[in-house]
Amino acid sequence: MLFVEETIGVPDVTDAAQIPQQRREQLLDGAVRYAEERHWDVVPGTWLEAREGVERCSCGDVTCTAPGAHPTGNDWATQATGSAVAARRMWQKTPGASILLPTGRTFDAIDVPETAGFLALARMERMELTLGPVTSTPDRRLLFFVLPGVGAKIPDLVRKLGWVPSTLDLVSRGEGDYVAAPPTRMGGMGAVQWARRPTPANRWLPDAEELINPLAYACGREAATARGRART
Repeated sequence: MLFVEETIGVPDVTDAAQIPQQRREQLLDGAVRYAEERHWDVVPGTWLEAREGVERCSCGDVTCTAPGAHPTGNDWATQATGSAVAARRMWQKTPGASILLPTGRTFDAIDVPETAGFLALARMERMELTLGPVTSTPDRRLLFFVLPGVGAKIPDLVRKLGWVPSTLDLVSRGEGDYVAAPPTRMGGMGAVQWARRPTPANRWLPDAEELINPLAYACGREAATARGRART
C-alpha cells in the first residue's frame, strides 16, 4: 500500500513557481489518505503565507507559536471528518491548509523531546515492542501514537515507575487536543515527518502502558542531563 510518506521528498520539479502547487497536492493527498486508509479524523488548520519575503501564519499573528500548524477557529473539533470525500472537499477549498488530526478519538499521542524519543524508540525496537506510527516535528519533538485514554493513565504509570510526573517533559495529547500530520510545514522550521510511518502492520496501536517504561526512562535521563549541565 502506497502511503503519503512515499509521496514526500525532494521535488523533481525545479521551477520554484510549481513547488507551492506540489505542496498543496501533497497536503490534499495526505488528508484524503489518512481518512480513507487509516480512518483518522482530519481537519484543515492554518497555513503559511509569504509576506515581505517571510513566511507568516495565515492567522495574522506575527508572534504565532505554531505558524501554519494550528486550528483556524474554536469549532475545529466539530468540523473534523473521517470521510475521504469530505476531506477532499475541505482541502480543495483551502489547498494550503495544514493537516490536523484530533486526538482522543481513534488514537492519543505521547509527546516527548526528540533526543529522549529516539533513545526510547531504539530501546523499544530492541525489546520488540508493538509500535504505532511516530511523528517527528520540526521543533524537535517525537509523538508516539497510542490507544485513546492516555491522559488519565500517564501520571499513575509514571509514579509507579518511581518518577515524579512534573519532572519529566512527557506530554499527553488526548481528548480536545490534536497533532499536526505530515507533510504539514511549520514556518521557518520545516515539515512534520514520520519517524515510523503508518503501515498495515501498525494499524493496531499499543496501549500507553506498553511504552511508558522506555519513554519515562529516556525523559528522566534527559532531565538529569539537563540538571547536570545547569550545575556546571
